[in-house]
Amino acid sequence: MNKFLKRFLRLKNKFKRIKIISKGFSRDPFFCLGLISVILFGVVSLGAGPILKSLYNKGDFSLATVSEIFNETEKKDLNLFVGPAGKFWSESPEFLLVGNNSLQAASPPTTFSPQVLGALVGGFELEDTKKIIVEYIVDSGDSLWSIAAEFDISRNTILWANDLNKNSLLQPGQKLVILPVSGLIHHIKAGDTISEIAQRYKGKTDEIITINNLSNEGDIYIGDIVIIPNGVMPSPSTQYAPAQVPLANSYFICPISAPCRVTQWLHWYNAIDFSHRKCREPVYAAAGGKVLRVKLTNSTSRWAFGGAGNHLTILHPNGVVTMYGHIANSFVNPGDQVSQGQVIALIGGQPGTAGAGLSTACHLHFGVRGARNPFTK
Repeated sequence: MNKFLKRFLRLKNKFKRIKIISKGFSRDPFFCLGLISVILFGVVSLGAGPILKSLYNKGDFSLATVSEIFNETEKKDLNLFVGPAGKFWSESPEFLLVGNNSLQAASPPTTFSPQVLGALVGGFELEDTKKIIVEYIVDSGDSLWSIAAEFDISRNTILWANDLNKNSLLQPGQKLVILPVSGLIHHIKAGDTISEIAQRYKGKTDEIITINNLSNEGDIYIGDIVIIPNGVMPSPSTQYAPAQVPLANSYFICPISAPCRVTQWLHWYNAIDFSHRKCREPVYAAAGGKVLRVKLTNSTSRWAFGGAGNHLTILHPNGVVTMYGHIANSFVNPGDQVSQGQVIALIGGQPGTAGAGLSTACHLHFGVRGARNPFTK
C-alpha cells in the first residue's frame, strides 16, 4: 500500500494533465483537491490497493476512470470490511435458515486460504495465537510435526485436542484445534474442582487459574472449557468432550430475530455466528434454563475473555449449556431463570467497543456444549 501512495504523491507534479469530468467544476482546483482526498480516503479505508494500482497504471484520475475501476472491482465480488488496526478480511458466507432445517443462500461462498481462525476469520499474527485457543486449517505439506513446531507446542497437544493418534493422516482443509501452550483441555462437569483436575492431569493449580483467567479455584461452571498447561492424558480412553445429548429439532430456537442469518459456520467451540450486521439487536434465550455465567468488561482488547468478549452461559434442564458471545450488554444475572425466547442481551462485537473481543463486526457467537449445535449445516 505504501509504495502506491508514494507513486500517487509523485503524480501530483503532473496535476495539470489530470482530466476531471464534472460539469461546472472541471476548472476548480479546490474541487480537484477535494476529489483526490476522497479517493485517498476510500483507498485507505476500504483497503483498495488494487484500485489505486489500476489508477496509477492508467495515469488517469478522472471520475469516469474511478467509476470504471470501482465497477470492475464490484463485478469481481471484492467484498471487504474493516477490522481493528487497519486489518481487512473477506466477508463470511451468509445463509438464511428456513424452518430451522432448510437453507437459502444469501451470498456466494468464500474460499479462505490456509490460516489461523479465531471467533472470526483471520486478522492476527501467529504470535497472538499464544493468547487463546484457535483453529488452524491444514495446508498441503503440513504434518503434525511441522504444525507443532510452528505453534511451539508438543505433538501430543495436537493429538489430544483433536482426538487423533500418532498414525492419523492430515488432509488439506482439515481444521485443527490449537492450544496456546502444550497440554490439554478439559470440559467442566458437575462436581469438578480445579484441584482435582490438576491432580488428574498432573498439572498445577496456579497455572490452570492463570492461563484461564480465573479469579479463584471456584470460578468454574458446568460447560466451561479449561486449559491444563503441561498436562498429560491419564489414559488413552479418556474423553475430553462431554457426552452428546440428543436434541429434538425444536428444542432450541434461533437466538436472534428473523431472518435467522448465519454468517459463519461451525467453529471453535461447536459455535455458529449469527448476524444482521447490526449491533444492539436483541439476543434471545434459545431454550429455558438457569444463567450460569455473565462476564462483562470495559476492556476493548480483542483478547478479552479469550477472544469471546462479553458473554453469558445458560444451563438447560437436559444438561446442555449454551454460550452467547460478543454481546453488548446483559439483561440477566447469574442464577436467574430464563424462558425460551426471553431477551437476555443485545448483540455486540463492533471492533473497538468494550467487550467486543476477537470480532470483526456486530454478530452473536452461539455455542452449544454437551450436544450437537442444531444450526449446523
